[in-house]
Amino acid sequence: MAGNSKRRGAIRKEGTKKGAVVGSGGQRRRGLEGKGPTPRAEMRPGHPKQRQAAAAAKRAEKARDRKEGPEIIAGRNPVVEALRAGVPGTTLFVALNVDADDRVTEAVRLAADKGISILEIPREELDRKTNRAVHQGLGLQVPPFEYQHPDDLLAIAKDSGDPPLLVALDGVTDPRNLGAIVRSAAAFGAHGVLLPSRRSAGITAVAWRTSAGTAAKMPIAIATNLTRQLKLWAEEGVMIAGLDADGSVDIDNLSLATDPLVVVVGSEGRGLSRLVRETCDETVSIPMAAGVESLNASVAAAVLLAEVARRRRVTGRI
Repeated sequence: MAGNSKRRGAIRKEGTKKGAVVGSGGQRRRGLEGKGPTPRAEMRPGHPKQRQAAAAAKRAEKARDRKEGPEIIAGRNPVVEALRAGVPGTTLFVALNVDADDRVTEAVRLAADKGISILEIPREELDRKTNRAVHQGLGLQVPPFEYQHPDDLLAIAKDSGDPPLLVALDGVTDPRNLGAIVRSAAAFGAHGVLLPSRRSAGITAVAWRTSAGTAAKMPIAIATNLTRQLKLWAEEGVMIAGLDADGSVDIDNLSLATDPLVVVVGSEGRGLSRLVRETCDETVSIPMAAGVESLNASVAAAVLLAEVARRRRVTGRI
């Protein structure tokens, strides 16, 4: 019979038996021991939430790399405007055999006067550096933008001697809109601009270009949580007014214009987010002719900031 140790030729040699000979060797006891609390889903290798968290971390790292790298302003007019405005350029790239005109000559002269390195490079290399933008043979490299802390914005505003006027952006993702809003903020006497850390454009080459160099003079900060930062400013006595198509008041009846004020500009599509809208003391609409679509974020911000500046001039608050 198979396995019968008494059958001839089937005797198992001593020491060759599989498994434990006496007892379980502690395997049974260890099997009964607890393994501790179950790790969170994000910490369990192979779990869908762990994979999602890893992918989100990788995207965030790539976003940081994009923000921290140098930017290049491309185009003859933008480069000249940036140099005139004092944008802190580090290198002026000039394409070999470029057809020099007054703008190229002025750009080279301004760069030399400011001690900015001037490099002649093949046009193909300038194409690559500017991501195939229309550079017209000129590119100005600027260092990563240095953002300030949100607390610094309010301190700067209070030290100005005028009622604080700050601008906060809620999800403005187009760098051209961001640059235009920064330019309007500087033009109408705002003391700083606040950006959220997520779902927002940053000061890139496009924003530099649209701001016409005013980003170099305007304090700009990033808030980890925009709603929480607005509440902190409100506790300091600052009023919050949000631009909204269905605002609680229209721009003609904005009573907060001469108070310490934060103007909140919503995103290009959905406007103000729910939490930010609930944080506002007032929401403000801009009266428009019938049949006309709403203004984009940067134009609406300019209209409201111009009205705030006008009221402050009339009342002598600036």
